[in-house]
Amino acid sequence: MAETLPYSWYTDGNVLARERERLFEHSWVYAGHTGQLAEPGTYFTTRVGDVPLVVVRDREDELCAFVNVCRHRGSEVMAGSGTCTILQCPYHAWTYGLDGALRAAPRAEADPDFDRGPLGLLAAQVDTWGPLIFVSPDAGKPPLAETLGSLPEIVAQGGVDVQGLEFHSRSSYSLEANWKVAVENYLECYHCAVAHPGFSELIDVAPDSYRLERHPTFASHYAPLRDGSAEGQFHLIWPCTKVNIWPGHANLSIGRVLPVETGLTEGFLDYFFAPGVDAAWLEGLFELDSQVGAEDRELVESVQRGIRSGALEHGRLMLPSEELIRDFQRWVAAGIGET
Repeated sequence: MAETLPYSWYTDGNVLARERERLFEHSWVYAGHTGQLAEPGTYFTTRVGDVPLVVVRDREDELCAFVNVCRHRGSEVMAGSGTCTILQCPYHAWTYGLDGALRAAPRAEADPDFDRGPLGLLAAQVDTWGPLIFVSPDAGKPPLAETLGSLPEIVAQGGVDVQGLEFHSRSSYSLEANWKVAVENYLECYHCAVAHPGFSELIDVAPDSYRLERHPTFASHYAPLRDGSAEGQFHLIWPCTKVNIWPGHANLSIGRVLPVETGLTEGFLDYFFAPGVDAAWLEGLFELDSQVGAEDRELVESVQRGIRSGALEHGRLMLPSEELIRDFQRWVAAGIGET
């Protein structure tokens, strides 16, 4: 029998703490796009698990990422995004270069044992897929290409040149649900015919047409139009990065799902399109995307309320329609050291 994870895992703060530490802090997660860091000195901050990060373009025009925690007393060094010439902690003005090295610390000359050499910001990892920036707090994590696997090739075969896309806009959201509920909703279209009438009018959601595909580091959906003229793709890169390609003009939206509390999740999607995309088609895509998002919000928040009630210990998966959820749940359990 294909049982779900214990429902207590969706409400237990200790489980969430282990997920942040063991899953998120050792993974590649989408953070932003190169348009945000177009010039030396531009930066933005982000968070992966409990680790705050700052991503900056240095004076040599290279992307760098650091743990955004001052080596003095632990304050976050930078906030928000913008342009800078240095990275300076707002607490005691410890000052770091764009390469992360500690450049100055007020009153350091009074401490004969002070050595600024080993006190630079801790390095994190940053890498790109076209204009898409990924980060990992784990300095020893294998390269991004290992996590992406065959995904860039699959996307290219679907007709999307990621390098040729232009950033359009970002949409942020929050959900009153555990992050796993949000991800699991994304990993199946068993609910589409019931809950997404607009989507199902456009996309053939029959199980012999709508395909699911399993990969070591990501999971994929292939969503054909009912008239057979094109096919969309929807991918989840473990643990929490969503990649959406709607059928039609070259497009890609990407974002991550991150836990705030056991019953609160925040996320965003960055939308990219090929130059010269048809305005009417674009309007229709955003309308449908917004509709599907609103419908999913009701679903996942209802699931969280049901789980939180404590009425059931677990649920039962419907295979093969929910096989990607089974894979995800096994990955979560193994990652946090449970069976």
